[in-house]
Amino acid sequence: MAHSDKESYESYQRDAFDNPPAGPVGVHRGRRSLAARIAPFVAVVVVAALAGLLAWGAMSGELSNIPWPWQSQTSQSRDDGDDGNASDDQTSDDQTPDDQAADDQAADDQTAGDDAASPDNTGQTDPQADADQGAAAEQAVNYATGIRVINATGVNGYAAQQQGVLQGVGYTDVVAANPSGGTLPAANVVWYQNETDLATAQNVAATLGIADVQQATAIAAPIVVVYVTAQ
Repeated sequence: MAHSDKESYESYQRDAFDNPPAGPVGVHRGRRSLAARIAPFVAVVVVAALAGLLAWGAMSGELSNIPWPWQSQTSQSRDDGDDGNASDDQTSDDQTPDDQAADDQAADDQTAGDDAASPDNTGQTDPQADADQGAAAEQAVNYATGIRVINATGVNGYAAQQQGVLQGVGYTDVVAANPSGGTLPAANVVWYQNETDLATAQNVAATLGIADVQQATAIAAPIVVVYVTAQ
């Protein structure tokens, strides 16, 4: 037999789901505030500005002028060191005049000791130089010393001419002569016999313009001037 009853909504027994609450049912977000809506844009602008400032500071070198916190600690440490040096200077300035004088005396003594130990001390003299200076000081030009002027130049009267030059400066015993044999020097020379004639021989050489002065024992006079070339 065919089922003739038609089932409808009213055919079922009502339960708790048949009594929905009044108003909208479900989860709905409320309208966000203006601050919440513009906050992302503000964050983007701030980040972009900071990035631009960092890029500009890196390229211009201004980042090194920014007082970073760790730089403040380093500056404080340096200031502490400077304060320590200033304290040392103050301690030095607080010395009494007697202490300062004692320090100066010690420094002078040290300097004097170093100068005395130095091999380049200016007070040190050469013994040989002192001996030469002493010998020259003891000697004097003797204008009465016998002098012989030898003419080996081939120029007639040249020895007599130089004889007159010596007599003109005060020499009283000057003889002009020609070579009498023996070996002639290679250049004009003034010979002297003894060490006591050295100063006189040097004066004769300077008067006649001769550079070479030599000691020779086998000569006929205390001083012999030999000309091989006219000058």
